[in-house]
Amino acid sequence: MSAPERGPGRPTPPIALADPGAAPARIAARRVEPDAALLARLGDACAEVVTDPAQLGEASRDWWPLAAFWAAEGALPARAAAVARATSRDEVAAVLALCNEARVPVTVAAGRSGVCGSSLPLHGGVVLDLCGLAGVVEVDDASLLVRVRPGTFGDRFEDALQREHGLTAGHWPQSLALSTVGGWIACRGAGQLSTRYGKIEDMVAGLEVVLADGRVVHTGGHPRAAAGPDLTQLFVGSEGVLGVVTEAQLRVHPRPAGERRAAFAFERFEDGLEACRRILRRGATPAALRLYDATEGVRHGGPEGRSLLLALDEGEPALVDAGFLVVEAECAAAERLDEALVERWLQHRFSVVPFEKLVARGLVADTLEISAPWSRLASIYAAVGEAVRALPDTVAVSAHQSHAYSDGACLYFSMAARPAAGAGGGGDAWYRDAWDAATRAVLARGGSLSHHHGVGLNRARFVAEALGTGLEVLAGVKRVLDPHGILNPGKLGLPSPFGPVGWP
Repeated sequence: MSAPERGPGRPTPPIALADPGAAPARIAARRVEPDAALLARLGDACAEVVTDPAQLGEASRDWWPLAAFWAAEGALPARAAAVARATSRDEVAAVLALCNEARVPVTVAAGRSGVCGSSLPLHGGVVLDLCGLAGVVEVDDASLLVRVRPGTFGDRFEDALQREHGLTAGHWPQSLALSTVGGWIACRGAGQLSTRYGKIEDMVAGLEVVLADGRVVHTGGHPRAAAGPDLTQLFVGSEGVLGVVTEAQLRVHPRPAGERRAAFAFERFEDGLEACRRILRRGATPAALRLYDATEGVRHGGPEGRSLLLALDEGEPALVDAGFLVVEAECAAAERLDEALVERWLQHRFSVVPFEKLVARGLVADTLEISAPWSRLASIYAAVGEAVRALPDTVAVSAHQSHAYSDGACLYFSMAARPAAGAGGGGDAWYRDAWDAATRAVLARGGSLSHHHGVGLNRARFVAEALGTGLEVLAGVKRVLDPHGILNPGKLGLPSPFGPVGWP
């Protein structure tokens, strides 16, 4: 893929908020206010400290859909007491050490494009904004390694790699222009070409992390190692509850020289899943295998009543051609469609939900992405659809397979309702019930809690069920690395010294 046009390089809100300075908070939680002395010390420790109400309001929300619908009603999910904008690792360390000493919660944020509420400052405290830690630090072309700061927006990162070095990260999330490298790492993000390049956890070779008390830890940095457990993976996906990433070393690739595309129609979604399974089983790893059910296939130009499979691969031409022989063989029984459908998808691959339009139509909607072994995907697809359709006010449930691997794949569900009470109390109730019904249908059939959006606040209530006794292990790690519990409290289903959170 070519580097896209650059976005604004700053956080982009999902929906306009009429008065962010006066907007009330919808989530009930104990609030912690840093005193004047701490604010002064923070001002000495980092580039800027903000207490302006309007700026605090904007810095206190992300792309969690329910919070976007609240914004249409003039409300915030929560409100920070201050924003500390750091521009270096040392400033991050100083801010954390001061807040740790004062027992003030810190919520790390940058692009704030997460859709699960991971960057919401539930207890007020300090939002630590990392947008000032941006840019590529070093490129080791011989080793295909890049050092990059966490506040670097994805589109600018990819643009720099391609234009200046002839390289690509291969990480193409839909939120590319909205999200940052640090956010990808915090939530274990996935790009649209993950079947070829892997998810972000496959790309991270090493990290620089600042702990809650200001200590700095360096992890990884070697092609392979056997020096105990992999500490890098401890922090990947930790959503800011264990430490703050201030630099990452990522594996990158030469810009691809070849590309192949194809589109196919299958009579049933399950038939398309089986074809994808066989493709991966035979060792082919096309960059993208996107299988849409009949509802979503039509939206992408596919034939009525059938599932649509879009296949794309890129890389060394000989390898791409060899892999595509497998793709075409396993899809031989399907109808071959015009490959222009792939170009159509490429032209719209970075489109995001227009929340204003949903609100105007009286809809409440969200997406849910999970992963599961191939043997369980069909039953999960059916069960989630049945569970959400059974709820009053539901108007649509659909799905596509967005990321495929040798052992399983990601199912990405879309669900929407038009509650009788609009986007207020009725919308909140349907939203909670839909997530409960869909998630429990997934977990009961052996699916994961999340594939790439993470946990944040919205999925926190399911973590104990998903991890079992593993949650006790995670909580133990949290106590060691953050004994005062200041880092992103209320997330990942972990206990918090600041008390409960009133959601759901």
